[in-house]
Amino acid sequence: MHTLADLAQSLNRSAVYLRGLQTRFALPVPQGGSYSDAYAAFLRTVVRVRILGVSESALVRLWELEKKLLTLLNVDSTGSATWFLDACGQTSHRARRLLLSNYDLGVALPSRMLQPSLNFRATLPELFAGNEMGEDALRVLESYLETLVTIHREVNNELPQLRATVRRARALFGATASGERSIRSKR
Repeated sequence: MHTLADLAQSLNRSAVYLRGLQTRFALPVPQGGSYSDAYAAFLRTVVRVRILGVSESALVRLWELEKKLLTLLNVDSTGSATWFLDACGQTSHRARRLLLSNYDLGVALPSRMLQPSLNFRATLPELFAGNEMGEDALRVLESYLETLVTIHREVNNELPQLRATVRRARALFGATASGERSIRSKR
């Protein structure tokens, strides 16, 4: 478990910035101030993707689509307030996982093989099914994939600049691959 101060230090961001992320991504704040490893992994993903030049508004849109898709697929079966974060930090089957929630859909994305009618919840269903109200998991998945393609394009466009920046930082400041500076050794 992590405190907000621990997360701020490990992500090199202020606690105020992290609170802002919690607000903008509508994340629950755990009582007692103890954050799970999965919660920390989510914040780490958001911070790292932002470093790659992806706008926060694009990430919030992607996050809303992921939550909507997971809700339509009835994934919220654990009763946990952070059920949409609980897969964060998992590393297996990367091609089958959503970007932010890291939920494993069981099929490689993009795919049309989802089974939107499966219900993993033990609770009573809504009066009307989501697709009867105009919501359709495949339509949400399509919106998700469109947004994800845009984010991938932004990241791919930014990677050459990021690599050049890292090389320049190493040349100027003697930074090592692990991020440590070797300035002390030059004294």
